[in-house]
Amino acid sequence: MAGVEEMESQTDDKENSSEKIVKTKEKNSNQDSEKLMKLPLSRIKSIMKSDPDVTLASQEAVITIAKATELFIWELSKDAVHSTLQSKRKTLQRKDLDCILDTRDCYLFLEGTLD
Repeated sequence: MAGVEEMESQTDDKENSSEKIVKTKEKNSNQDSEKLMKLPLSRIKSIMKSDPDVTLASQEAVITIAKATELFIWELSKDAVHSTLQSKRKTLQRKDLDCILDTRDCYLFLEGTLD
């Protein structure tokens, strides 16, 4: 009988430890998803609501806009850094951004915005 009770207690311990692991993983995944956004979501939501055509902005829409904005900034800065390195400099300057905006067709919609 003592052997059966020990086996049951070991099984219960394993179940409890596996539940703790699952809960820990869930907490970590929630923290990881929060860290995915580097831009403040509340600020993005307020910018979105400043448009008179927007009345409500769902959380999914705000997250999508935030991620798209982060990717756009990353791509623009990557291109500007490439221009800086071609000029054999280590410091990113405004003229690098201007050069990228003038030479790359994908940034034509930004023409005149930095003036």
